[in-house]
Amino acid sequence: MARVLPILGLTHLDRPFDYLIDVDQDAAAIPGVRVRVRFAGRLVDGYLLERIEKSDHPGKLGWLERVVSAEPVLTPELAALCRAVADRYAGTMGDVVRLAIPPRHARTEKETTPEPTAVVERPDPAGWQRYPLAAAFLESLTDGHPRAAWQALPGEDWPHRLAELAATTLAAGRGCIIVVPDQRDLDRVQAACEPLIGDRGVALSAGLGPTARYRRWLAVRRGAAQLVIGTRSAVFAPVADLGLVVVWDDGDDSMSDPRAPYPHPREVAVLRSHQERCGLILGGFARTAEAQALVASGWAHDLVADRTTVRQHSPRVQAISDDDRQISRDPMARSARIPEVAFDAARTALKADRPVVFSVPRRGYVPSMACTRCREHARCRACHGPLQLDGDGRISCRWCGRAERSFRCPECGNTSFRATVTGARRTAEELGRAFAGVPVVTSGGDTVLDEIEPGARLVVSTPGAEPLAPGGYGAAIVVDTWAQLDRADLRAEEHAVRRWMALAGMVAPHGDGGRVVIVADSSLAPVQALIRWDPVGFASLQLAQRVELGFPPAVTMASVDGPTRVITEFVENLELPEGTDVLGPVPLPQGVRPPAGSAEWEAAAPDEVDRDEMDRILVRLPRKHGRLLARALVAGQARRNTHRETGPIRVQIDPPTIG
Repeated sequence: MARVLPILGLTHLDRPFDYLIDVDQDAAAIPGVRVRVRFAGRLVDGYLLERIEKSDHPGKLGWLERVVSAEPVLTPELAALCRAVADRYAGTMGDVVRLAIPPRHARTEKETTPEPTAVVERPDPAGWQRYPLAAAFLESLTDGHPRAAWQALPGEDWPHRLAELAATTLAAGRGCIIVVPDQRDLDRVQAACEPLIGDRGVALSAGLGPTARYRRWLAVRRGAAQLVIGTRSAVFAPVADLGLVVVWDDGDDSMSDPRAPYPHPREVAVLRSHQERCGLILGGFARTAEAQALVASGWAHDLVADRTTVRQHSPRVQAISDDDRQISRDPMARSARIPEVAFDAARTALKADRPVVFSVPRRGYVPSMACTRCREHARCRACHGPLQLDGDGRISCRWCGRAERSFRCPECGNTSFRATVTGARRTAEELGRAFAGVPVVTSGGDTVLDEIEPGARLVVSTPGAEPLAPGGYGAAIVVDTWAQLDRADLRAEEHAVRRWMALAGMVAPHGDGGRVVIVADSSLAPVQALIRWDPVGFASLQLAQRVELGFPPAVTMASVDGPTRVITEFVENLELPEGTDVLGPVPLPQGVRPPAGSAEWEAAAPDEVDRDEMDRILVRLPRKHGRLLARALVAGQARRNTHRETGPIRVQIDPPTIG
């Protein structure tokens, strides 16, 4: 007999079912293989979890239809992890398995995986000596499971530090996983690992074709590759004898999976570290409140440099308010929204033949406009999206692209507008006039530069798209900071600090003339964190505020999105634990897409729901009772399935955007 997990996508059927095995299939039907079974009269895909001698099912059992592949892709460790992630995020195990195992490619399975030839030796730990506890951490990777939150120094060559962690782990005979936010970071880490790891590592990312991705994934499953470098889904890679999981920059938006049940690789790594007793390191220039919560609880430890070392490697950071008197002294500064001190920093760096980077929060020319009289934001008449102005003077909607030929404010009837945010293209145009003869390049949107040539030049970039500069930037200027800080989002300040520190980390130390000028009020806590280079202190402050206000990670919070009637009925029918708070319904936060495209949405009659009116209800419970909330949500979704209730709905534990 076989215990099979059919991939059905229904919460009330998210459990194994027992099937009989024909004698002809006995040899191939081993735990972990893909199978086909008949369920409710139709053939569905599934995974064989285990072989059993006797079934507890009192009725008649069906037969295993066929074994799709003899390759055992769902290992016991991976199955246990997928079950734990599904329980943590109130999802189904089948949805998690889809994220963890790439689609099958039959021809690739028949190929022989070559044995690795490289011999990995323990690298020189000299690069880690600036972090006092790093030596003990590296030593523990041999046979222990150390857990730490690592704050990289400004200017740190973090890809090589991660490569050294991986080589140390592989030299001890154990496996390693490195998770990074995007392809640019993956390429940098892979290039740093190749000289140390050789052919014992593979890179996994969404950009690979199905054949290449499955070939590399099979190399990991078959034990030919001990190191996996990849984006968020790589955290599920079936690495044998896993010794260390590294998650770099866990606060990046790219880490949030848009597919149900929306697991975060940081939380998956925490679960995996606990289940498989492997090491874990959360690294970055900044620190999230979630990582700080792990340190505050004693589950993980700090891996930071002392203050003297931090000051030696930090650039000089200076904050200038955007209404500072220095702006009015320089007409060029006034036109480009940049104080005179920032221009001085840029001129000094350019004279020293070093590049200067200007960080602008929006791409485009004028991506956001407002009425000059009442300051009401200019919106599209068709979809209510924001209107933008391009370099040719044309006004159009940023969402639907509809042209606006005659703007008129719906509030006051005024026909003139002003820019609320100036984009990267407009800023580059202004800087080109202010620094005549200096090359100006832009990076952002569809054109992101990986690296620039050395020498004096101006780089205008959106946050996160800054190219590498050999030897570091001579100066960095951050403008329009209010656009990042004033976002109606719980994590707005955290995201701003993360972006600023990542940028400042690319600037030369103050001893070499490196300067960072941020156009913001110096009294603000996020700005102070950058000036003092204190990501740990800022994360502690954020965590304390979350505890006081009752937001994640101090609590477990679930969002229920959908039409008001549907989500209200859903929450009212939940059997919530005592002490649960229910907030809302309120409109969906800006930037959060409604739960469209689901089977329930497509099944709903056109007049059954109003597709333009989507709301959100928040449900929260103390962190220690988070599993009770997840179980209640699972039971609620199962009830909807059994009662065949329609209407789009999305349930998400600890959503990245709360509003």
